[in-house]
Amino acid sequence: MLHIVHHPHYVGPAPSNGAFPHDKYGLVMDALAESSTPFSLHVPDPMPENWIAAVHDPAYVTEVLTSTVPREKERRIGFPVTPHVSRRSQLSAGGTWLAARLALIHGFAANGAGGSHHALTDTGAGYCTFNDLAIAAHRLIAERDANRILILDLDVHQGDGTASLTTGREDIFTLSLHAEKNFPVRKARSSLDIGLPDGADDAAYMAALTEVLPRVLDSFAPDLILYQAGVDPHAEDALGRLALTDAGLEQRNSFVAEQARRRSLPLASTLGGGYGPDRMAVARRHVQTMLTLAEILSPQPA
Repeated sequence: MLHIVHHPHYVGPAPSNGAFPHDKYGLVMDALAESSTPFSLHVPDPMPENWIAAVHDPAYVTEVLTSTVPREKERRIGFPVTPHVSRRSQLSAGGTWLAARLALIHGFAANGAGGSHHALTDTGAGYCTFNDLAIAAHRLIAERDANRILILDLDVHQGDGTASLTTGREDIFTLSLHAEKNFPVRKARSSLDIGLPDGADDAAYMAALTEVLPRVLDSFAPDLILYQAGVDPHAEDALGRLALTDAGLEQRNSFVAEQARRRSLPLASTLGGGYGPDRMAVARRHVQTMLTLAEILSPQPA
């Protein structure tokens, strides 16, 4: 059974400027309904301000919550931080935390948003306002729901914000497998970074992933995985520089799930990146990712 976290306020009107596809979260739910797959829907609460401010600069948190983010920061984010965007950012962080809590019970759960891995201490960046991955990981450990968390970032872009916000923590390991020449130009230092050359295909990608992931899981020994499951490594992605096929994404997700299953590790996924003119095609890739993970990690009882 797929357990998915979604809130109606994930979806809203796009700001008057900015290229971010603000309807992507609704399209994912449309694509899920189209698949005719049964699922259990869970509605998140906004992440409380104190947990957000435990990771981000409190002054920046206030700017977002009051929709007074300076123009230069909005330009770095890529869109204006309207009251709707502010609320969605709080809900997204709450959704990732809720998905992790559900994964601890069911083996797997997906946030139908989230993956805002570029947000930094005192500003957002790259279509990311609050870093839901870092916030959720911090809260889960602080409240003793987990002791050691692996943030596995397989988005095509390096998870620079997540790396920066968790640097120095021995209880959070960040593994980023990304296109080396893609955004951001100035990379942060994850616990482990694997930068791939432009045009890396299914075989090259899987060679890197299969070499590094089991080693990290065995050496770091997490008790929970937060999986940034971006579909932007796909060859047709508008902002990607890699060349994975649909079959390659399926192989990637199956491998991640099998590695977690073998170690009895709960896994929660976030939506991450995926861009292109055919937004339903992107939404279907996100849905297929969730379904693959759910099939392996939380199968239907016999």
